[in-house]
Amino acid sequence: MTNNTNRLLGETLWKIYNRPDPAQPWSKISDLFWNDPAFSERIVREHVDNTHGAASRDNAERAAQIEWLWEKLGLQPGRHLFDITCGPGLYAMEFAQRGCTITGNDFNPAAIAYANDLAVIENVSGQCTFVEQDIREMDYRGRDFDAAILLYGQLAPFPPTEAQALLTNIAQSLKRGGRLCLELLNPERVDKENSSWWFTDDSGLWGDGPFLHLGERFWHDKEKVSVERYHIIHLETGQLTEMQMTDQTYTPETMTAMLKEAGFNQIEVYPAWDGLSLGDAEEWVVYVAGK
Repeated sequence: MTNNTNRLLGETLWKIYNRPDPAQPWSKISDLFWNDPAFSERIVREHVDNTHGAASRDNAERAAQIEWLWEKLGLQPGRHLFDITCGPGLYAMEFAQRGCTITGNDFNPAAIAYANDLAVIENVSGQCTFVEQDIREMDYRGRDFDAAILLYGQLAPFPPTEAQALLTNIAQSLKRGGRLCLELLNPERVDKENSSWWFTDDSGLWGDGPFLHLGERFWHDKEKVSVERYHIIHLETGQLTEMQMTDQTYTPETMTAMLKEAGFNQIEVYPAWDGLSLGDAEEWVVYVAGK
């Protein structure tokens, strides 16, 4: 190691030593840098890796979900689907191939680029519009979408006030009779124990060179929020990357009330993905909300 690397490594270790304890929800480092070009490329690699379900479900599980969504959302060829946090377009492609028009958005530039390329490959580019966008800044009011999906817990990273505003925005983007499918973690299944862990790797999601990952998890019982904090030490340089993820949990009663406040009047609740054969089905509660 060079003297500069040793100096940076020393500074990194002291910074970790002096970290706030416990990690607080929605701190300044709460958001993963989804729109960072290098990180966004790495997360897309995880999304399209069909050997695990860490970022996207595998092909067989996704196919089962799509059949279920097609029925529950009343989709047909010609219907317009709003895919919120669409990622690399893996769900969107399936619905487009069935004849739907798709509007999708995501904060990850590599995911949007992948989705656009995939639409060309699958010959559905004329049916698909993908937008790089922070969903807190979206405004699709009056678009009269037939249906919308917000899957894999992507509402949970936002504070309840922002989550409520997002749900209202989505409701106003749907036509009368339109439906939203929302997937959130089952609060009864969330890990409420504080814990820590570490691992090393030559490369991966957190970097393209050797790194040491130090992770911590905190449960804030009053707010019903979990916080995961990551310190990534890049071993070749001694530099530190800090990240934090906050997940708000909601009981079905609370989320039903929030959906009604947003403008939905028919809400169906499906624990464990309504019995679908998914490896993690028990971890989730799915809501289908109609206007």
